[in-house]
Amino acid sequence: MKIGVLTSSRADFGIYLPLLKTLREDDFFELELIVFGTHLSKFHGYSLQQILDEGFEVKHEIHQMIMTDEPISTATSYSLTAMKFAEFWGNHSFDCVFCLGDRYEMAAAVAAGIPFNVPFAHIHGGETTLGAIDNVYRHSITLVSKWHFVTAEPYKKKVIELTGSDTNCVVTGSLSLVNLHQIPLLNINEFKNKWGIDLSLPSVLITLNPETVAYQNNEYFASEAIDAFKVLSNEYQLIITMPNSDTSGTIYRKAYQKLKYYNPEKVLLIENFGTQSYFSCMKNVGLVLGNSSSGIIEAASFGKYVIDIGDRQKGRLRGNNVIHVNFNSSDILTRTKQFFGKLNTEPNIFENKKSVEIITNTLKISSEAI
Repeated sequence: MKIGVLTSSRADFGIYLPLLKTLREDDFFELELIVFGTHLSKFHGYSLQQILDEGFEVKHEIHQMIMTDEPISTATSYSLTAMKFAEFWGNHSFDCVFCLGDRYEMAAAVAAGIPFNVPFAHIHGGETTLGAIDNVYRHSITLVSKWHFVTAEPYKKKVIELTGSDTNCVVTGSLSLVNLHQIPLLNINEFKNKWGIDLSLPSVLITLNPETVAYQNNEYFASEAIDAFKVLSNEYQLIITMPNSDTSGTIYRKAYQKLKYYNPEKVLLIENFGTQSYFSCMKNVGLVLGNSSSGIIEAASFGKYVIDIGDRQKGRLRGNNVIHVNFNSSDILTRTKQFFGKLNTEPNIFENKKSVEIITNTLKISSEAI
């Protein structure tokens, strides 16, 4: 079975990783990676190298990035991505093409495949993020896809509602959590040797991206966050992962660089940790802060509390370890100090150790039925 995998960023590659390893090792599947988006951008950390370091061959590279982040640039990048992939789908065929999540460039690549009847398999469909335009992109990918691998029962119900069918819609749990059982994490000394960051110090892991629905308010949102981070940096080491390619992402990049100038010893900016280092960092910090899906999905497996800021993840299922606050510097400070260092003991609601097996078995059964 010839499998294509669309990967456009460090985030989706990390989620795909346990599935990719199985597809590579199983003779039933012929795996080809289709790499595009920020993977190929030196500005965003060139995470193509992470793919190569994991031992994967990159069969296809699609260059379609526009390096500015205004709404018109996002729309233009969507159009350019669709044009590039229209040519690609016309020249390549697959039995199944995996797509993941809700990024605009992922949606564009999938949309271009509609006239070619590309058989897409969507991971992380049915979810809701009311504070991000990705919500629209995610549902559009769902409508195009043949297979749906969702992380929880409520998301399955949403996919059925959108598509009008329960065919090939399977609950798998979160693929990314399989990494925790497969990837040896770095201890504090190994992490320090690799990154120069001492996780024995009181530390907060921050991943804060723009709000892309209320994008016109991002100057204010960033200002409120930075006001809180300045105070926090006097007490904690702040490890900040830089924003992905989103509308208004530059606003946050500039704000983080100013914060770094304010307290260079305590503010650490990371372009691309990679899966192993990111999880190693999460395991050893006292708190996760921001608005990333990793806080919603992975943090509970490390017993970490998460201060989720703003509406970007609004509407998603979440465990009791996720504490929501608005973009208000006082509230961010209060909640961070309240939950820093506390241990959450509830199980992760997205955990399923058989996620990969469920996906590959579904494809094998589908292949036999053809």
